[in-house]
Amino acid sequence: MIAPPGRPAGWRGPLRELERVAWRPADGGDPAEALQGLLARHGLDGPAGSGDDAVAVVLLLGAAGCQALAGLSPAVPSPVPAVPELVAVAVERGAPAAAPAARGGAVVGDWAASWTDAAHGAAVEAVRAAVARGEVYQANVVGHRSAPYDGDPVALAAAVAALPGAAYGGVLTGDGWAVGCASPEQLVRVDGATVTTTPVKGTSADREALRASAKDRAEHVMIVDLERNDLARVARTGTVEVRSLYDLTAWSGLWHAGSTVTAELRPGVGAVEVLRALVPGGSVTGAPKRAACALLAGLEPVGRGPAMGAFGLLHAGGLDLGLTIRTVALDGARVHLWAGGGITWGSDPAAEVAEAHAKAAPVLRALAAVPPR
Repeated sequence: MIAPPGRPAGWRGPLRELERVAWRPADGGDPAEALQGLLARHGLDGPAGSGDDAVAVVLLLGAAGCQALAGLSPAVPSPVPAVPELVAVAVERGAPAAAPAARGGAVVGDWAASWTDAAHGAAVEAVRAAVARGEVYQANVVGHRSAPYDGDPVALAAAVAALPGAAYGGVLTGDGWAVGCASPEQLVRVDGATVTTTPVKGTSADREALRASAKDRAEHVMIVDLERNDLARVARTGTVEVRSLYDLTAWSGLWHAGSTVTAELRPGVGAVEVLRALVPGGSVTGAPKRAACALLAGLEPVGRGPAMGAFGLLHAGGLDLGLTIRTVALDGARVHLWAGGGITWGSDPAAEVAEAHAKAAPVLRALAAVPPR
């Protein structure tokens, strides 16, 4: 199934696969080479606004794939290695050659967390200690849980993608795996020469409490500043601008704080250069990004797999990728889910653990609501 987010109006119908490339850390080398080669073969390797509008590329990047693209330290191994860390699929408009089978039902079993709430809280304290030492200003700690399932993995992935507020909801499948994304967050959009990112940082079930929270606002502004710097790496000097700051939006019973940062790309900048500048997303790493990633590699019990990465579409007019929060991955036996939050000196461990559970809860409910086959 190929149903990516980030599709402009002309690409919202059925998609037919033409070619697919994948990269895993065991392959070695630079994943950008596989992506750049696919883009070149289909005339999409130039700057936005050029290329053949008859073909687009669906892109799914995992957390380790993002870190490899950015030249950051290797990530912790994924608990779902069936899903590659980079999947790029060249597509054209039209029904697939083989019609997908009718969607069945599924049943999800008991969930097992990769760490206890106490261990999660200890990781929060470890980040606070790193802040006190001056190593980071913020780091985004992410936990993982998984459960056995029986039935159609696409039904489970699609149920997640359909959650309310999933501005970047989508599904992609491969040989023995499926990914479903219900993200409310744009990682990066390129429309002609304009590049935009809308980092989300700050979550609460109480809208007014989130609006008034000094801790959440400080955490948010740190990431907005990080994204300004990331965009400046590919922008014309003087064009980076914060268009909106700390806007509140709804997602499945929760409120998120988001901002919009824009810039004008330097002439000749292509998709791969934009990706190298923006991934991994600042809202799921921390500030400074390199130091935060190194710290998190020693704290999180398992890797992030396709979560905390990117998912969307590259096309002749540009690209539009969501950040893969609120995302599940399924292999042949288990469904995997990740959730976490940004940690600053002002974080309370118990509150951070509760926030991660609150973010996971709508996804868990969507999976449980899929009817059995």
